[in-house]
Amino acid sequence: MMSKNNLIELKELIQASKNIGVVSHINPDGDNLGSLLGLGLSLKSLDKEVYMIKADFIPNDYIFLNGIEELKTFDGKTLDLLFVLDCSDKNRLGLNQNLFDLSTKVVNIDHHISNTIFGDLNFVDNSVSSTGELIYDIIKGLTLPMDKDIAENLYVAISSDTGRFSYENVSSKTHEVIADLYDYSIDAYKLNKKLYQSRSLDRTKLFIEAISNVNFYNNSSIAIVKVTQKMLRKTNAKMEDTEGIVEFLRDTDSVEAAFLLKELSEHEIKVSLRTKSNVDANMICSAFGGGGHTRASGCTIKDTIIKAEELVLMEAKKYMD
Repeated sequence: MMSKNNLIELKELIQASKNIGVVSHINPDGDNLGSLLGLGLSLKSLDKEVYMIKADFIPNDYIFLNGIEELKTFDGKTLDLLFVLDCSDKNRLGLNQNLFDLSTKVVNIDHHISNTIFGDLNFVDNSVSSTGELIYDIIKGLTLPMDKDIAENLYVAISSDTGRFSYENVSSKTHEVIADLYDYSIDAYKLNKKLYQSRSLDRTKLFIEAISNVNFYNNSSIAIVKVTQKMLRKTNAKMEDTEGIVEFLRDTDSVEAAFLLKELSEHEIKVSLRTKSNVDANMICSAFGGGGHTRASGCTIKDTIIKAEELVLMEAKKYMD
């Protein structure tokens, strides 16, 4: 939680640290990248050596972010302080888990209900809309530098993780934060075009291919769509081009739980789940070792995509009544 004592302790840690790392989870999204770059650029304005650490490939959707060129693989130096953002547990860092052994202190900043509280100092609040909103609170609470570039990154973080401010974790405070970000002369129209109106033709083809093969179950309250390697080859798309498919299915009026099954390999299926008011996505995904939020969660199933569909359907039915 964002207590005064935690902020005081964090301020002292930053002041005492020379080498600071900022990292987030694999399979990056708008919240983790916007938060990482927002905090990283703010800290870099101080007299510190700041490493904005790349965890994975950067999706084309976010290459426009301010400071994206700063994201680099860590070169192995020790760190006085490591910020871990938007990660529910250490495993979400992938190969960057080794950073825990290289860091004197770890600060955990996250809004997932499934967070394991792994930091020496933890700012974890699942009632907050996004990690980007938490980063805003920390920057303001510590009077760290804020400028247009930082504000635009935080806008992307918050907008993308709230479904364009449509999810139930959005509060009046969220809108107050956005209003304040506007005061830094952000170009929200430009950002929204980049985020929501720049879909490639290959992505459109993949969307059509996937949606045309969707399966509905349980009186159409459960929707499951699969994206296979064969589909990717047929449409010349990438797995990152699945963005938006599961949300489209969830928006169908009868659907309470929408699953997207992504075939990373023959026996590794990445599951994304979006739900409405009657189903807890985190509970379903936790049965497979995953988790996240009540309305948006994920997990990985080590089996074929056909078997994965059977498993998630069976689990979802337990919560439908």
